[in-house]
Amino acid sequence: MIVRLGTIQATLWWSAALGMLVAGAASILASGSGHLFFDRGGLILANAWRSPWLDGVFLGLTRLGSMLVLLPLVVAVGMLLWRREHRGEARFIVAALAGAALLAQLAKHLTLRPRPDLFAALTPVASPFSFPSAHAVQVTAVAAALWLVAARLAPRYRQWLMPVLLSIVVLVDFSRLYLQVHYPSDVLAGTIAAACWVVGLRALMLPKAGAPAT
Repeated sequence: MIVRLGTIQATLWWSAALGMLVAGAASILASGSGHLFFDRGGLILANAWRSPWLDGVFLGLTRLGSMLVLLPLVVAVGMLLWRREHRGEARFIVAALAGAALLAQLAKHLTLRPRPDLFAALTPVASPFSFPSAHAVQVTAVAAALWLVAARLAPRYRQWLMPVLLSIVVLVDFSRLYLQVHYPSDVLAGTIAAACWVVGLRALMLPKAGAPAT
């Protein structure tokens, strides 16, 4: 019963993640202009914040959503959990990032949405495709996984950890708009899809305390 319930919950959450990406991609393709009604306004608003010192700040903050930062972090946390005999949690955190990164890249190469060109981009990009934001997907997945593991193993830290992780996600998300490398819809869809992916993964890999392992 526990196995079946976890599988059902995971399927529902993963369907929501895929639904968000499919709906976003379909809306973009159907728009004709390549962007949704709030995309242009969001980029104009982000550009209005431009200043030399903020350029440096957001160039630094955006790296928090890159694999160069997140992969070593996840490996280090995973090794720590493994050594402390929390092997399910270690596998969960690694799978959260790996699956999210794969999901983002698959969606990018299926949607083929070009990067925004309303203003000059302030940072180089690895891919010419924009939807969804891989940085938003990755940082959301890691933040959600860390919070779920902390809530399971060290619940007393939940209250202060959530605003810290949420702030990091918001700052990385906004950095992609500020740097003019993503549309708001790229960031929004990526964030929601990643959160749904991780919650579904948790239902499958981390049963509630006291329940048999799946």
